[in-house]
Amino acid sequence: MSAINATDASDVLSQYQLKQQSGAEGNSELGRNEFMELMLAQLKNQNPLEPQDNGEFISQLAQFSSLEEMQKLSGNVDDVVGQFRSTQALQASAMVGKSVLAPSQIGVLGAEGVVDGTIEVPASTGGLRLSVQNQQGELVRQIDLGSSPAGVKSFSWDGQDGNGNQLPPGPYQIVAEASYPEGQQQLSTMVSANVDSVSLGQGGSVTLNLAGMGSIALSDVKQIN
Repeated sequence: MSAINATDASDVLSQYQLKQQSGAEGNSELGRNEFMELMLAQLKNQNPLEPQDNGEFISQLAQFSSLEEMQKLSGNVDDVVGQFRSTQALQASAMVGKSVLAPSQIGVLGAEGVVDGTIEVPASTGGLRLSVQNQQGELVRQIDLGSSPAGVKSFSWDGQDGNGNQLPPGPYQIVAEASYPEGQQQLSTMVSANVDSVSLGQGGSVTLNLAGMGSIALSDVKQIN
């Protein structure tokens, strides 16, 4: 055990923490032995004219016990977090090649020629409308969905323009609007997209890379199709 000047320390706990910070290695049993040695050293070196009160030693023992339990709890939590992240990463990797429902205003028209998604309707409306724009911002299709109660409204675009012509594959902007007494309101949309790959961050975060739509956090996925 490295030498520690007990007479220069204000209490046992501070000396124990100082030794921990110095990089001393050992298990929890060794830590308790060191603590007892420090306490005995402090007893030997205390001022006989001003002896430390017994209550202070009891308080130091309680603090030491609390610190030790916190260290054990921290280790257990780290183990649980590690297991959770491993499970999360395994589940995310299994999603590669599948379709998910994610918040977006971009729908990717693929070989199947269909873009599916949902619209979040905050309040009932008598006029729900879906507009589709190409990459140049031109309106290529407008679909009237009629009235809708509050909730989630599904939609499906067949990939055709207003004249029934099949449009080329690629990304298209999906804009949903609802009519209310105060005027037109743009609504949030969620679009189905294929998962191309999965990325793992340093902090254990999982990111899904969607075909033609960029990356989103795994927590943003609302549904796996």
